[in-house]
Amino acid sequence: MNRIRIAILDLYNGVPNEGMRCINQLIREFSDEIGGCEVSHFDVRQKFEFPKIADFDIFISTGGPGNPLEADGWGADYFALIDEIFEHNKTQSPKKYLLLICHSFQMVCHHLGLATVNRRKSTSFGTFPIHKTANGYDEPYFELLPDPFWAVDSRDYQIINANLAQIDAMGAKVLSREKIRPHVPLERAIMAIRFSKEVFGTQFHPEADAEGMLRYFEQPEKQKQIIDEHGFDKYQSMVSHLNDPDKILLTESVIIPTFLRDAYHKLSSN
Repeated sequence: MNRIRIAILDLYNGVPNEGMRCINQLIREFSDEIGGCEVSHFDVRQKFEFPKIADFDIFISTGGPGNPLEADGWGADYFALIDEIFEHNKTQSPKKYLLLICHSFQMVCHHLGLATVNRRKSTSFGTFPIHKTANGYDEPYFELLPDPFWAVDSRDYQIINANLAQIDAMGAKVLSREKIRPHVPLERAIMAIRFSKEVFGTQFHPEADAEGMLRYFEQPEKQKQIIDEHGFDKYQSMVSHLNDPDKILLTESVIIPTFLRDAYHKLSSN
């Protein structure tokens, strides 16, 4: 087959971040593994850049800042692209594979009517345990992860109030929820959904590179910012989890690499 073609849909709106570096690093490692692939970057929010789905095999849509319910100027074209991928996969081959991360995940859950998106009472920022649902135990992308597994989370919004009728109608499955909080009388947010055989999304950041993020968080200005905003205990906890090979390092090594390999093997078999 021809080389795998990957489109990165950048929703960071020009805001400096670690996510794009981490995604590019995982794609480079995957490219080396399979003998090369083609990668194109689309600045969705700043430049209104969108790929044609016929030109790509795999799409990775990133996290980003701001309110996921507001997408003035670019949202219509973004959702048209998402809808086109779903429609293509209903009747055509080879399939198109899509990974949705954080902001993208929230936007698509809202767009498809799968759940409610609302603002959290406080920002979720740090490294947290993610608990599998019953469906999560059967999810191939989670097979090598314990329950709970750990992930980097950074968000002001959340996905709650799952529309089970709509989820069932499209054949989607809720795969994980946020940490168990017996003392908090609030619904636990949805953290991952299998939308279809080809489309997968997470609220957390599966791309988070523990080693690189550790360097980033140890920069004096970033260290001060985290401590000022979230406290010293939170900072210490994050650094500890980033150094633990069974936590963020493990999640990074499993989810996106498994997604890319799965797409590659299925595309290669056509």
